Amino acid sequence: MCRWMAYQGSPVYLEQWLFEPDHSLIHQSLSARKSEVTVNADGFGLGWYDEREEPGQYHEILPAWSDCNLKSLARHIKSPLFFAHVRASTGTSTARSNCHPFGYKNWLFMHNGQIGQYEQVRWQIDRWIPEHLYSHRRGSTDSEAIFLLMVANGLDENPVKAVNTTLQQILDLMREKNIEEPLRFTSMLSNGRDMWAVRFSSDDHAPSLYYKQFGEHVVVGSEPLDLSGHEWHLVEPGQMVRVGVDHYQSNQLSLEI
Repeated sequence: MCRWMAYQGSPVYLEQWLFEPDHSLIHQSLSARKSEVTVNADGFGLGWYDEREEPGQYHEILPAWSDCNLKSLARHIKSPLFFAHVRASTGTSTARSNCHPFGYKNWLFMHNGQIGQYEQVRWQIDRWIPEHLYSHRRGSTDSEAIFLLMVANGLDENPVKAVNTTLQQILDLMREKNIEEPLRFTSMLSNGRDMWAVRFSSDDHAPSLYYKQFGEHVVVGSEPLDLSGHEWHLVEPGQMVRVGVDHYQSNQLSLEI
């Protein structure tokens, strides 16, 4: 399972959150505490917003802890909203095109989880993505397919509805194919203004999701970024939350499992 974090608030240099906390994302890439997989070495990625509407992105197949470019970028990029993700593959190849976060126009998306027995439903899910969006499919992951399907299902207009509609489509298809492995979906979305976090699984083992609100910023992640875990709040399974510096709005996902 992958590890990731998101930040929104006063502009900061990325290194402040990627490297400096005692259980930073770089530390988690070597020693995750709340994951079945301890080491996340199948690439990493950054996505950040600045003066431009569309986010910047950087992806690499090296482990996050060993890339000197990441250290330099994190030291010099300053952003009020950024995503970072370290990958542990669930079956697809280690390639830049498979590294999160994924982007479309002003949106960023990253994911921890999987579609159970993905190869049995991949053909159908790809065909649900409209042609004008399918040309933006760069890799082979289920994560990217889910993201583009959410865009097709109205992510711009109503993110909560788009997530519900997309996950229900996939659950229905898995049921039709008699797939017993779970759909696990802990994810983060942003349009550059708002952030939405989702924690869901069709079984009782939803990947972990935490957040912590500070005075001028909020941090969301797969795990607390400090070893004490003090004042980090666990998002309950089945929840989609809009989280920001001064607000936390929770929505219960309405899915038939």
